[in-house]
Amino acid sequence: MGVGLSERLVPDELWSLVAPLLPSFPSRPQGGGTAPVDERAVFTAVVYVLTSGCAWRHLPETFGVSPATAHRRFSAWTKEGLWRRLHRAVLDELGARGEVDWTSAIVDAASVRAKRGDR
Repeated sequence: MGVGLSERLVPDELWSLVAPLLPSFPSRPQGGGTAPVDERAVFTAVVYVLTSGCAWRHLPETFGVSPATAHRRFSAWTKEGLWRRLHRAVLDELGARGEVDWTSAIVDAASVRAKRGDR
């Protein structure tokens, strides 16, 4: 994968927030299986799929991660609550720098119950 694309998708500053939040995947006690993969490469591949709209099965080989591995990790990370924790970590970091303006907020209409009639 091109270094430029990797750095744009997951810059070092973002990776420093992500890395400690990733759950570990212990090796299987019975041995065998595939070799461990680079977590940053997997995370970058997942970010690519999520931001580009690319289907998992069309993940470019240049990421060095199989589509199955990327999807498995995405599913496991979702189950473990990684995205919620990462969102919080990014907000905390931006807040600590004074780069979050909490004076306004946007409410997604799809998540707010509509009032019915005159009630």
